[in-house]
Amino acid sequence: MDNIAWEEPFCGEGASCFRLGTDENGNAYIAVAGAEDSYLSDSREALRTLIRDIKAGKADHLL
Repeated sequence: MDNIAWEEPFCGEGASCFRLGTDENGNAYIAVAGAEDSYLSDSREALRTLIRDIKAGKADHLL
């Protein structure tokens, strides 16, 4: 497994906390805080696109 550098958790109301991480190979990771061994992985560019799309409101229908 790659050496993942995890960011501090992003927490909403209650106990819904997510962590974002990256490695030296250009991969990005998303995991539930406390369950970092079960992560979703893609490229850093894919993570950038996801964050930009969320900030642009493309996921607002999920709220």
